[in-house]
Amino acid sequence: MKDINSWEEKFEVCRYASRLLDKLAGINQKAGNKVDLVEVKKAIYYAKKYHGTQRRDTGEPYYSHPLEVAYAIADHLFKTDVIVTSILHDTLEDTDMTFEMIASIFGLSIASQVMGLTRTSKDGHKMSSAEMVALLFQQKKYEVLVIKLFDRLHNMQTVDAKSPEKRSAVTKETLQYFLVLSELLELPNLADALYEECRQANIKLGVLKNSDVVFDKHFSLSDLPTFRNKTH
Repeated sequence: MKDINSWEEKFEVCRYASRLLDKLAGINQKAGNKVDLVEVKKAIYYAKKYHGTQRRDTGEPYYSHPLEVAYAIADHLFKTDVIVTSILHDTLEDTDMTFEMIASIFGLSIASQVMGLTRTSKDGHKMSSAEMVALLFQQKKYEVLVIKLFDRLHNMQTVDAKSPEKRSAVTKETLQYFLVLSELLELPNLADALYEECRQANIKLGVLKNSDVVFDKHFSLSDLPTFRNKTH
């Protein structure tokens, strides 16, 4: 918090940040509602600061993951609070950053959205990812849910770095919950991307051959009553 008034002079661009900022600047040139790049840079600064030396299973800096999520979601929800929340989405769960700190720096709305993407509740209970997306859907927090879906897409794109057991579990969960929800939220491109990542993962796991069908994307919609009846 001591750097709240000096973060800009400490801000350093890395290749992940540069890629994201270049994309946002390009969309800003054509968009009617522009994204506040200063707020985005501030979010990048704090994500990098608090994720620090954490690494993903791929060996990349952990902060690269939320920046990649923000990069992907910019094509679907080009809003400052969505981009900022995407960048900060793992800070409450995986770093020393607190709800109060996020609220003080970025506002209560963004802090609440980040909290919605945090699997560990204030009472210490840790939800599964499936429980989280079900809860977000029931609460009609659709924009936050979309962030979680793109979070899962990036995790599937890098799932090869995990053990076979973990890859199998994540792929199964993605097919059962995340793919269905992307259909319900009418995001066909995202649904297709999730489907293909799961198909490739199952091929590599030896679950099916290249020509086999993995999953009918519409199959389990009627089997998930907690996900039905979305109001637009």
